Amino acid sequence: MSMESIYKGDVLKLRIYGESHSERIGVDIEGLPSGVVPDMEYTSGFMERRAPGRNAWSTPRKEPDTPVFEQDGEILRAYIVNTNTKPKDYASIMNRPRPSHADYTAPMIYGDKASESGGGIFSGRMTAPLCMAGAVCLTELGKMGISIYAHIKSIADISDDNYMDHGVNSGEYRDALSKVQYKDFPAVSDSKAASMKDKIAGARECGDSVGGVIECVIYGLPEGLGGPLFGGIEGKISSLIFAIPACKGIEFGNGFEGSYLTGSLNNDQFEFDSEGKVRLKTNHSGGILGGISVGDAAPVVFSCAMKPTPSIAKEQNTVDLKERKNTTITIEGRHDPCIVPRAVPVVEAAAAIAIYDMILSKGGLSHG
Repeated sequence: MSMESIYKGDVLKLRIYGESHSERIGVDIEGLPSGVVPDMEYTSGFMERRAPGRNAWSTPRKEPDTPVFEQDGEILRAYIVNTNTKPKDYASIMNRPRPSHADYTAPMIYGDKASESGGGIFSGRMTAPLCMAGAVCLTELGKMGISIYAHIKSIADISDDNYMDHGVNSGEYRDALSKVQYKDFPAVSDSKAASMKDKIAGARECGDSVGGVIECVIYGLPEGLGGPLFGGIEGKISSLIFAIPACKGIEFGNGFEGSYLTGSLNNDQFEFDSEGKVRLKTNHSGGILGGISVGDAAPVVFSCAMKPTPSIAKEQNTVDLKERKNTTITIEGRHDPCIVPRAVPVVEAAAAIAIYDMILSKGGLSHG
């Protein structure tokens, strides 16, 4: 069985294939409107944000991550040639599954092939093809006036400035958030970013890792996008966000915090602004009511939890599947002490694919 994963949206269909240390990894995109052409300059810059080996808080594995696009009939093919593969780094652990990895479960599907190339298709490396598809969608959404911005909301116990600290449609926060993509570390507050870097460095020195939360805000969505039950925006976005290997949870608006409030405190009350437009006084709902976007009344806001990188240098308990005995493992190789910074553009990409697919299913924005 080949290592691939397929997303079947309402209109878009993606096939992501390859392995962490295979010759190439890529994505086939079906369902794009005729005339859609990748913006190579934008895509290259977007891929640079996710690429490994660029700074002290990511894996030392260096890959150029140069995207290649080829049109094959109605399918847009995008791929990256891997140039720095080291499958031998994983030879010593083929029979000893790494804690919190897919090493134990992957062979249930792929057999012996699952252990030939690091994390295989389960690796965070496979978010690169997702970003290529996302860059295409982000480009098209930008033409419609829709912007998707993400940033690190927290790492370990350090929190960044976030959407809920500001007004529902704060122009100041939107401006600050739009600048994050140009920073070497994707946080709104530079002082908090410095503290987060120290936290990551501390984990690396101890042979450990840390996780965090990423916040994403979607501006410019038309009203009426989505639907009830299976057609809701929350479900559509969540299905793509959970394609990110490190993601373990998602919440919209104030999410789980809302469960501690009374209805009177959690409800988003309506009001007319000075121009006679309907607005929400708060945005605990994350800009979604009944699975449907509220448009200019409030942006869509969600946060997703990213687990600590499971590949750590500390000795851990595991089992030897060949010898049938308990043992220990020390993971070698090249790994991120914190996956969160590089996952920020991946969250934007996943959200863009979900939103663009929903818009295409409505026939564009004419419904708004």
